Amino acid sequence: MKTSDASEIRPLLSGGDRRSIADSKRARVLIEKNPSLVAELATLTADDDWLVAQRALDLLEKLAHEHADWIEPHKNIFIGPLVTSDKWEIRLQIVRALPLFHWSRTQERRVEEILLDNVLFPQTFVRAWALDGLATLAERKPALMPVVRRYLREFERSPSKALQARARHIQARLSKLGAPRRRRTSEA
Repeated sequence: MKTSDASEIRPLLSGGDRRSIADSKRARVLIEKNPSLVAELATLTADDDWLVAQRALDLLEKLAHEHADWIEPHKNIFIGPLVTSDKWEIRLQIVRALPLFHWSRTQERRVEEILLDNVLFPQTFVRAWALDGLATLAERKPALMPVVRRYLREFERSPSKALQARARHIQARLSKLGAPRRRRTSEA
């Protein structure tokens, strides 16, 4: 790969509107061919254009599923200043990425705070994926399970079909892992 590839990433993440991914697929191909470009992608999360920053976060999250070791050196992006973004698209990428990494105890507390804050965020997808991430953490840290169960019950009773569906998905995953479902009371 040419060294000029790094300067080619930003233009691929620019343009369009918030529903567009611009040319993110091409950027991903470049990065997968040359993993050293992850550092450039990470710097783009601080771009002045919030769409570029969001698309960079999106790519980091997607890459972390297959190449967590590539993203690990940059994981602090997901617990930094972007967590307070007013853009739900940015928060969504953050809550989806958090469970993909190994965190120190201090960082893990921060991750839990971020996920708990976002379970209450007004945007449905952010809420749903924040609870999903919290459930993933609870698989490793059972002390979180009572909080997860409480939000699962809330999501199951929600008028939002998306929250109900995510609750069913999480419940099914937890059941497969041997975390028995709490019985419903007759109050439902």
